[in-house]
Amino acid sequence: SAPDTEGIRPSGKRRVSSVVGLSLLEVIRALDLPGEILASEDPTQTMPRRLGLSDVVEQQIRLYRDQVRRKEKITDQQAQDLVHLVLRRPDSEEAFFQAGDLLADKVKSPGGLKKLYSEKARYSLARRESRKLIKSLFGRPIGGFAHGPFTIEARSHFLLELDPGGDACALMTGLTQAILRTCLPDKVRVLHSSCEARKDDLCRWVVADPE
Repeated sequence: SAPDTEGIRPSGKRRVSSVVGLSLLEVIRALDLPGEILASEDPTQTMPRRLGLSDVVEQQIRLYRDQVRRKEKITDQQAQDLVHLVLRRPDSEEAFFQAGDLLADKVKSPGGLKKLYSEKARYSLARRESRKLIKSLFGRPIGGFAHGPFTIEARSHFLLELDPGGDACALMTGLTQAILRTCLPDKVRVLHSSCEARKDDLCRWVVADPE
């Protein structure tokens, strides 16, 4: 059946940063680069996995790089088309996660100063940077912060509009985890502990307990 695209207009204001499109395509290409093609391979099954090596994707990457340099934005529909391209892959959730991680490169590390900050101050910095970057990337906030050092909760949010199946929520997981690792001295892991796509009341991203 066709995906539910309620809320996404065929055309309209360009709100999504073109760096989102660039990151998704660069991740697809990177994931496909080391792949081996076996003699017994079924092209109908492996074509989505090898799509990142196609001339079409390479041309689109060059186009997005130009748009990023010009600080141009893309429409919600263009963003959805890119998400659906990723969803053709068996490793789509991992691709979204890696794209989120790549997008966090826009956050500048506090460097040695973060060692002087209290844990509370470092989490406050991570929340501030997350709010700012999410709105800059998607042209709107995605949820808000709930009780706790770093807990984001969202209902009927933009990523679910792009992908009602919920795989694209991993974009937020990768993004916030990378931001936290920039702001905190120790490595942390973010969990997408509940998801509307899994029939939960809302989507929630939380910092995992240390292992």
